[in-house]
Amino acid sequence: MGRILLVKLGAIGDAIMLLPAAQALHAQGHTIEWLCGEQIAPLLGLYPWITTIAAEEAVLLRGSTAARLRAVAALWKHFAGRRYELIATMYYDSRYRLLTRTARTGRRLWLSTEDRARRILPGRHHSDEVARLLLGWKDDVRPTAMAPVPPPILPASPVPRTQAAPRIVLVPAGAKNLVREDALRRWPVESFVAVARELLAQGYEVLLSGGPGDGWASAAFAGLPVQDCIGRQTLVETVGLFASSDIVLTPDTGPLHLAGITPVSIVAIFGPTSPHFFLPRRAGVIALWGGEGFACRPCYDGKNYAPCRENACVQQVSPAMVLAAVNESLLARRAGTLPEPRIVVPQSTIRSAHRPLENERAEAPRG
Repeated sequence: MGRILLVKLGAIGDAIMLLPAAQALHAQGHTIEWLCGEQIAPLLGLYPWITTIAAEEAVLLRGSTAARLRAVAALWKHFAGRRYELIATMYYDSRYRLLTRTARTGRRLWLSTEDRARRILPGRHHSDEVARLLLGWKDDVRPTAMAPVPPPILPASPVPRTQAAPRIVLVPAGAKNLVREDALRRWPVESFVAVARELLAQGYEVLLSGGPGDGWASAAFAGLPVQDCIGRQTLVETVGLFASSDIVLTPDTGPLHLAGITPVSIVAIFGPTSPHFFLPRRAGVIALWGGEGFACRPCYDGKNYAPCRENACVQQVSPAMVLAAVNESLLARRAGTLPEPRIVVPQSTIRSAHRPLENERAEAPRG
């Protein structure tokens, strides 16, 4: 078995959903090298069987022409004369193939919208689809999707636990990377605040998590005794924080997948994207999928969203529905019987606005 080079610079979720296929290749005896962005290189470094090659992703995507040429030249110098059994560029955009132009290989694989055998098919789980392409699986019956791959050693939490109460981590922003901002995936920050108030009233420890660009959400929680960790932790530290927690509440964004590689229970809020495609397939995960009854759901086609001016699908998920899922997950953790991943939809079909939390307590999720 020889060396395999994977080319996937980001985003966080895409990289984590590629890990099961990479692990399967490694289990076959292949040596795995991964051309990745500088941001996720430390995260992939948690897996000792991956050799990372960090590229200046921000420069390649947004730098000046001269800076981009220098970054590409540095990669060409690195790969010059290196030979791989397979170079898999996990992009449809042909420009990413230029990054490994000087490497030698007997086989190159890239994504194609024209060839079914090299296309990530919509409606199927992303991890399963990239595994099908990389491992050469037949396009036939597979009952379950591949599960997330936890690191062999989880990092320590940057926030030690000092309370016996359950620890709940909220991700009130997210849905943003170097390429674009996907605000349609976000649950309203006001709804996160309503949930935080109720969790604090129940005596739970509540923390906020997010990346450096998510600080705008912090102001909404002013006056609440929550611990704000937004923008203060690296990806590796965030993994450690999630691993030390009981529940992570998040929309469909990078932290969802970071939580997926830890033992924490997850309550994930979906709308324009499908949990059938992105939800981490492991025990202790619940997806609340808003937009039941909407003809447009899901509107994400793998690249773009519908030109929607309001994410009414996400707003269909009520704070009471979220609280019910959080408390259900906590009961399951205490009992030591984490349920298999499942998708819950609202009982109501159309919600133009949120009712106050106190008017929603009787609303229960439907399995």
